[in-house]
Amino acid sequence: MALGLKAGRFYRGASNPCINLLLTYQEGCYANCAYCGLARKRPGTYQEKSFINVAWPSFSLELLLNRMEERRLHTKRVCISMVTNPRANDDTVEVVGTFKKNMDLLPLSILISPTLIKNNDLMRFKEAGADMIGVAIDAATKELFEQYRGKGVRGPHRWEHYWNTLHEAIGIFGPRKVGAHLIVGLGETEQEMARTFQRIHDMGSLIHLFSFFAEPNSRLQGMASPPWDGYLRLQVARYLIEEGLSREERFTYDETYRIIHFGLSENELTELVNTGLPFLTSGCPDSEGNVACNRPFGNCLPGRQQWNYPYLPNQEELSLIYRELGL
Repeated sequence: MALGLKAGRFYRGASNPCINLLLTYQEGCYANCAYCGLARKRPGTYQEKSFINVAWPSFSLELLLNRMEERRLHTKRVCISMVTNPRANDDTVEVVGTFKKNMDLLPLSILISPTLIKNNDLMRFKEAGADMIGVAIDAATKELFEQYRGKGVRGPHRWEHYWNTLHEAIGIFGPRKVGAHLIVGLGETEQEMARTFQRIHDMGSLIHLFSFFAEPNSRLQGMASPPWDGYLRLQVARYLIEEGLSREERFTYDETYRIIHFGLSENELTELVNTGLPFLTSGCPDSEGNVACNRPFGNCLPGRQQWNYPYLPNQEELSLIYRELGL
């Protein structure tokens, strides 16, 4: 839609300034993550599968480059998403190099598959022209990671390797040039997620927050999205930690490990909520530091009550957020 390759309008005039490209193979992805629409054992051919509940039609690189050139003023970043396929590393280097040759000034991210990363692959990505790296850790705890991404689903991913790759990527690309993806709603407590926020921030990585949103025919197709009030609290927690306004150690929790205090006064919290900033999609920025990867409605349906807003919430939307947070 952003490139004019499909008709449609975004709710409330939202825009999509980041062009997200997914590497596609006839044989698909070799991983089997329980919540992922691209999982190896999800029914259907790879071309029929969705990813974050979005269809990914295939287009030639030449066509995409031409359309992006036509809409250069509206395109603020490109993100290439790898899948766990043995061809993906070399193909990613080639695609990144093609973009940098044709659109050199455009910031470019790679959402990597750490399971494939070895030797000097991260340096190859940087030398090809990527300026940011994404690492989809997704689960807040080792137990959930293993259950839904590793041995529990006979998948190839390993918790320690993902964290080691995140650390290595920060060393190569620099602080705040790496984003760790986390999904709320896989069975973690708010305390476990907040502590993972703090760990990632202290390492020097950004935090890109998603809400679980079940894919049809995936292993977790019957699981509900996380409670909206809980997701809002974790959005506030992420923002406070990432902006250095509080730390997880200052949070207090109830007997079910829900956050009941952020280490701020109620006036400070109200002022923060009023900005709407904590509830924006967290993603890679454009060259001016504003969020470019806002994936409109990628893990919720459009409407007043959203899990990630691709624009600043208006007063009606903020009033619902105030109510849910008890302000």
